[in-house]
Amino acid sequence: MDDLFSLKGQTAIVTGASYGLGVTFANVLAGAGANIVATARSIDKLEQTQHGIEAKGGKCVAIGCDVTDYAQVEAMTKQAADTFGRVDILVNNAGISDARGIRSERSDNDMFAQIVATDLVGLWHCSRAAAQYMLRQGKGNIINISSILGLGGFAPGTVPGYFAAKGGVNNLTKMLACEWGDRGVRVNALAPHFFDSEMTHEILVGSGFMQVLEDRTPMRRIGREADLAGPILFLASEASSFVNGVVLPIDGGLTAANGFGAPPFPSDLWDPEGRGAPLMPGTPWS
Repeated sequence: MDDLFSLKGQTAIVTGASYGLGVTFANVLAGAGANIVATARSIDKLEQTQHGIEAKGGKCVAIGCDVTDYAQVEAMTKQAADTFGRVDILVNNAGISDARGIRSERSDNDMFAQIVATDLVGLWHCSRAAAQYMLRQGKGNIINISSILGLGGFAPGTVPGYFAAKGGVNNLTKMLACEWGDRGVRVNALAPHFFDSEMTHEILVGSGFMQVLEDRTPMRRIGREADLAGPILFLASEASSFVNGVVLPIDGGLTAANGFGAPPFPSDLWDPEGRGAPLMPGTPWS
């Protein structure tokens, strides 16, 4: 089983690896043995990621790169290949959003374009550049970081560019999986719920949106960074060797809920003997 999840000797590029979930992804893959190429625009924060991985005995290089500029992406990918000899895994994590809570009809056209340029076009730039190496090797693995917001509408959903970009990511994932799968390159995506991270915590709590999200999620909480460790390692490793073109929700059951809300439910009152009440930890046996 250790071999099944091992990434020893493989090279993994992680975009947006300067903070948040990108740091989590880089550390998980490094822990499984991968050589990490951490890339983002903020080189100073990237160096913190690099030092953290190296302190645990891993190998990591930090390369500054703006994914919206294909020339920079191409140069970064070449440097990754020159450094470690090959490119095996690409985690397309780089992305931006807009946390101001502006209604769609009042939103900025420039912000819409910036989000799509980073979250969709930038992801395509990285995929295309990495594919040049992966297809020639006859093996590669691209993992796109999408979102549950790419799977449909969500109220209140006030970032139209983000919804549009992540919907495009999901369809591009499936299209590339079909086109490149017969040449040994798998393409999948993770679609996370909202996650409580250093970037999102104050916004979620301060806005009151945390409670709304917890009420709508069957597991009654939003995501934690540790919840993504298993899924990213699964998709990156041979444990998912026949998984291709999948958009995997990491959402505590939210996308299965079909409008599910917080209890109590009206149906709890239908049975006069109280059998609509849920069994809870510590409920005595009758």
